[in-house]
Amino acid sequence: MINRIESKIRLAFAISIGSFITALVMVGIVCFFAYSLINEQRKKLYVIDHNVPLLVQQTELGANRKVEMESHINMFHLLFFTLPPDDAYIKNNLTKAMYLVDETGLAQYNNLKEKGYYNSILASSALLTIQTDSIVLDQNRHFRYYAKQRVERETSILKRLLVTEGDIQDVPRTVNNPHGLIIKNWKTVVNKDLEHEQKKSF
Repeated sequence: MINRIESKIRLAFAISIGSFITALVMVGIVCFFAYSLINEQRKKLYVIDHNVPLLVQQTELGANRKVEMESHINMFHLLFFTLPPDDAYIKNNLTKAMYLVDETGLAQYNNLKEKGYYNSILASSALLTIQTDSIVLDQNRHFRYYAKQRVERETSILKRLLVTEGDIQDVPRTVNNPHGLIIKNWKTVVNKDLEHEQKKSF
């Protein structure tokens, strides 16, 4: 009789422990799925367009980071190398460009300024524009930028090949640096003439 009672107590105890563990596992599973569902719902945003709610999907920060890096690199080069014969415009562009690069960009700017590069643009009424060909970005965030630069003067048009390289690093986002990135160790690798064309005079 005593043995039967002890067996029943052990069985009841085992059932209680088993039920408790099962309940804990079920609560854990429910919490996991609830957390996952909440995270998924947080990614969904509704935008009101003329009183019509439209569902839009929010993406992860890392999903578009490579696109942001390429956009940052492209923006810097466009600002740095788009130079019309307008002193105020050049200064404005270069001021914006300096927020996107470290001291290596400032060093190159000062070097060009000392050589009279910007004064020669104003004196010859030259218009410098740049067209991006490609941006190669590796896993270590080292990039190489390929572009063609067009230098248009009153009597001629010069086309040049431009290749630069550097590293890209995360920084806090600001109004002047919306991508939250900065170019480091920036240098020009290739800068050579491709084609020189004389303008036709009528």
